[in-house]
Amino acid sequence: MISHPDKILFPKDGRTKGELAGYYQMIAPLMLPHIVRRPVTMERFPAGIEKKGFFQKDVSQGFPEWLQRIEIPKKGGVVHHPIVTDFQSLLWLANQNSITPHVWISRAPNIYYPDICVFDLDPSIDDLDMLRTAALAVRALLDELGLPSWVKTSGSKGFHIAVPLDGKASMGEVERFSHSVGTLLVKRYPKLFTQEFRKSDRGVQIFIDTGRNGWSATHAAVYAVRARTGAPVSAPCTWPELESGEIKPATFTLRNMAGRIAKVGDLWSEMLKKQRSLKRPLMKLKQARTAG
Repeated sequence: MISHPDKILFPKDGRTKGELAGYYQMIAPLMLPHIVRRPVTMERFPAGIEKKGFFQKDVSQGFPEWLQRIEIPKKGGVVHHPIVTDFQSLLWLANQNSITPHVWISRAPNIYYPDICVFDLDPSIDDLDMLRTAALAVRALLDELGLPSWVKTSGSKGFHIAVPLDGKASMGEVERFSHSVGTLLVKRYPKLFTQEFRKSDRGVQIFIDTGRNGWSATHAAVYAVRARTGAPVSAPCTWPELESGEIKPATFTLRNMAGRIAKVGDLWSEMLKKQRSLKRPLMKLKQARTAG
């Protein structure tokens, strides 16, 4: 049961909480396999996206008994993250005015061993050709390392590139691997990429954000709605669509996703079957870094 379904969450678009919940109801069969049991950080906007929202990790009070959580240690205590296990728990997030569920790269109970590695491309300027070139450069290096990759729109300004893992490398190993990939990309394409965290230090280069792979870090879940005007969705696309320029970071929205899904289904469905070990890619990466 969705409370206050007529509440306007996207004022400029007239989109309501009920429509948000309806979208997550529609997309649940495709979304759930990718996010089930991942610790969630909720991005909540009780008064709509034009008012200040907040991130919520801990769910210690005010949650239904059936909602599953996972206790995660932190300095000086623990955090009780909600986890999505089924359709009902996904809708519960929407009922909390959580427009975007942000998820970990690992799943309960194996939270120390990720099953995905994410590269987040964050452009400094609005240059789609540059962004497309950067995304293809990331794919090319991952191919060189023997790792298949999948891409999705961020629903914001960039693209997210994902590599499925077999869950045997620790989070620390995955974080170091992704950072090393970023370092090599900056070395090979210094005019294209940067790893400078401060926006003021990036110039016009694209920030390759590998910090999504660290402990307690999150990324916008696949198929998640983003809290931006137009209600854009972080949705899978194909590499040919990206190469042709047909797809932009905010192409897909709450309004057009039903048609998109009817046409292409879940473009990430095969990713769940392509999990890879990092052992050989780590060796190849070391050789590539030495060769430059």
